[in-house]
Amino acid sequence: MSEELNPFAIAQKQLDQAAEIMGLDPATHELLRWPLRELHVTLPVRMDDGAVKIFHGFRVQYNDARGPTKGGIRYHPEETIDTVRALAAWMTWKTAVVDIPLGGGKGGIICNPKEMSQRELERLSRAYIRQVGKIIGEEVDVPAPDVYTTPQIMAWMMDEYSFMRGYNVPGVITGKPIPLGGSQGRGDATARGGMYCTREAGKVLGIELKGATAAIQGYGNAGQFAHILGVELLGLKVVAVSDSKGGIYNPDGLDAEAVIAHKQKTGSVIDFPGAENITNAELLELDVVVLIPAALENQITSANADRIKAKIVAELANGPTTPEADEILHKNGVYVIPDFLCNAGGVTVSYFEQVQNAYDYYWDLETVHQRLDKKMTAAFHAVHETAQQYQVHNRMAAYIVAVSRVAEACKLRGWV
Repeated sequence: MSEELNPFAIAQKQLDQAAEIMGLDPATHELLRWPLRELHVTLPVRMDDGAVKIFHGFRVQYNDARGPTKGGIRYHPEETIDTVRALAAWMTWKTAVVDIPLGGGKGGIICNPKEMSQRELERLSRAYIRQVGKIIGEEVDVPAPDVYTTPQIMAWMMDEYSFMRGYNVPGVITGKPIPLGGSQGRGDATARGGMYCTREAGKVLGIELKGATAAIQGYGNAGQFAHILGVELLGLKVVAVSDSKGGIYNPDGLDAEAVIAHKQKTGSVIDFPGAENITNAELLELDVVVLIPAALENQITSANADRIKAKIVAELANGPTTPEADEILHKNGVYVIPDFLCNAGGVTVSYFEQVQNAYDYYWDLETVHQRLDKKMTAAFHAVHETAQQYQVHNRMAAYIVAVSRVAEACKLRGWV
């Protein structure tokens, strides 16, 4: 039987396994398997050549029992509703596992932003908000950046929503530029939260991370900051990194600033001076202490999981490991820090941004880092202890922690 790679089917399967272990009642289980609501939109956008192009987009509000839904907006040529549904489900579990008073949502537009001008991206972003603006709001659903969306795109969206409301509404969107109500520390928050979790994993496993080798698959925002912060906070030696075009390897370590400069200049990390070109598949199987998948979903599957040699897999990407691969990694003693725990630093600082917008007082960078560290460390240990208690792998433990919190909120509201 072929391995299931549909992201939403995977998300449902992971929930089903957790529900069985927890003994969740059938009604609550069925409620949590599906989004509460979703909106499909059609967006006519005038392009720079004068032609009108039709785009399709989505906004999924998965569950709001614990608070307003929260989740990014992705621009991707292969975006699908099932990917958005899965990510909205994972956002629901992510906000619950770090214990912030939000639910989970996600949005996406099928487009290739690499082939669009800034003017076209602005018109597309404003068109999207004109359609989904009816169902979002600072007390309802708060979007944020995701794949191929930026603080500038969030600024356009916030401005369009504010125009629709007739007054300034900075709290409708997070990940904004700081002059428009963004938070200090948002840029590297996803990677920073992941490094705090990796630090705690080193402690519970008795692994000295200073000087330990690391490989990073994916060299966008999260991957680049993981490189910088892995060295700065943990003393890791990053020996390999990759992007969509391929990877590079140097056993003596790679300098983050130099690799980032090379990627900005050439468009890829490949052909970096002094490093050997490798494939993304080869990077995953390197003999390193820490492996950081920071690219797209379904990278570690039943086909390659047996060849993963890392001691710690810190998932900064969403859904990089399939359920079948999870079982293999767990059996082989690989310590996985699951995505919706490991990469929850982004949504945590987004929540901090919402809080700061709400009372119009802004924190300094040190305060953001301290509060993020406290949240991520508490969440890590809640998951680690649950894994020990139930004798399950960490992803299942993270599900048990998160699902129990969401289920409790649904029951207290009288939904089930």
